[in-house]
Amino acid sequence: MSPPKARSPYRLALLFDVDGTLLLTDGAAREAFSHAVARVLSVEDDLTDVPFAGRTEPLIVADILAKHGRSFGDGEEPMFWNAVFDRMRAIFGPDRGHLLPGVPELLEATEREPAWVQGLLTGNMTEMARIKLARFSIAERFRFGAFGEEAPDRNALARLAVGRVGERYGIPPHRCIVIGDTVHDVECARAAAARAVAVATGSSTLETLERTGPDLLLRDLTLRAPLLAWMRSVAAED
Repeated sequence: MSPPKARSPYRLALLFDVDGTLLLTDGAAREAFSHAVARVLSVEDDLTDVPFAGRTEPLIVADILAKHGRSFGDGEEPMFWNAVFDRMRAIFGPDRGHLLPGVPELLEATEREPAWVQGLLTGNMTEMARIKLARFSIAERFRFGAFGEEAPDRNALARLAVGRVGERYGIPPHRCIVIGDTVHDVECARAAAARAVAVATGSSTLETLERTGPDLLLRDLTLRAPLLAWMRSVAAED
């Protein structure tokens, strides 16, 4: 008879979106993509009509290509991404972008919980996320991530992240909490059988987010006391 499986010491997983939830780039990301379009596709386009919020970056690129009736030729796709990342590193300096209200304090508070793990669930490519988080010295706050190049859409990405949490930490989906600022974040949490915290610090209004039926709805992440209390109640569930 095999011995009983040891219970995981971890009780809760927090899966943070990046843009509009943790930080804003003040248009730097869109500018970096526009630069790559000009450099690789030889097309001038400020991309203001291409939706970025809540979407994976590969899908954003697919929209850009479709808009211009183009496809990548041999070697152009890695050239495109390198152009995006190089431009982002160049323009995303100390005078641009900011962390959103309450983010540093919340990350410090959640990190002090020994049975909680926090990671990223973002449509950003891995390198783009690294550039953004490094700008504010918060990359070390996250133990793992699920990134834009790892799944075809946001829902599949959330299922991947929740599955990864289960494999690594033994935390079931209902004790995984997706924290994001768009309807896509709430929808992907539902697709992965996870909980959803919607925060109105990005492109979606409080009223729009409320209609998606998140488990918790906040104006911003400064409201730590009720947020942490709710998280602890989820962590205590069987």
